[in-house]
Amino acid sequence: MVSIKDTSLYSEVIKEFNHSFGDMFVFQGYMVVEIKEGIVVNWEDHVKVLSTDIKKFAGNKGRDFILISNRINSYSVIASDWLKFFGNGYNLKDYLIVSNEKTANLGVMTENLFFNKKIKKFNSLYTAVNYVKSGLIEIK
Repeated sequence: MVSIKDTSLYSEVIKEFNHSFGDMFVFQGYMVVEIKEGIVVNWEDHVKVLSTDIKKFAGNKGRDFILISNRINSYSVIASDWLKFFGNGYNLKDYLIVSNEKTANLGVMTENLFFNKKIKKFNSLYTAVNYVKSGLIEIK
């Protein structure tokens, strides 16, 4: 697993938000989040902060963005906090998880119980980004 900073994609970053718990990289139409090792991601301490960042930057509540969780580190997510995310008026076009850990499948299944759309899982950051970019291309 590779950080976005160590890829050619980093040159496409429009805005970067750095926090003690992780980093968020905003691209045209999508964002990549990388959480630090050992964090237990929850609404109040982490997701609310990132959501506020995107709201200030984009002027909306994430509705126009796809989130890619680039899980380069081992951490956990309080899956039921997705209810707080949606309950506060936030939303996403789509949510993708990049992880090559087999144990991530259980986490994805748990998060799927609380996320309002189907979470997509990828083994490669480039595959996930290509999936997003192909969906963002307008065909005329």
